Amino acid sequence: MLEPSHNDELPPIPGKRYFTIGEVSDLCSVKAHVLRYWEQEFPQLAPVKRRGNRRYYQRQDVLMIRQIRSLLYDQGYTIGGAKQKLSGSENKDDATQAKQLIRQMITELEEVLLVLER
Repeated sequence: MLEPSHNDELPPIPGKRYFTIGEVSDLCSVKAHVLRYWEQEFPQLAPVKRRGNRRYYQRQDVLMIRQIRSLLYDQGYTIGGAKQKLSGSENKDDATQAKQLIRQMITELEEVLLVLER
């Protein structure tokens, strides 16, 4: 039997276009210095850099970070193993990412429903 994933405890991703490193750190339960390190290790992670080298992450970056986190922390992959897994499944939707997207859509639809019911 599989252990419950830590991803279930992560908060929903707000419907914003860009996120700061602090927001992403909170959304993904990963410290900022770890995020900066992962950027060097995983070419898939490339946040937009603006004034003073400030990072701005987009929704797909947050999903990718959650996927990397799941591979490393929940599934026990090494950095090398996670890199290999991601480059192998880069083109096809990984089940973890698909589940996160579905969960996210449900949350957003529930929020829309609340607005419509008012």
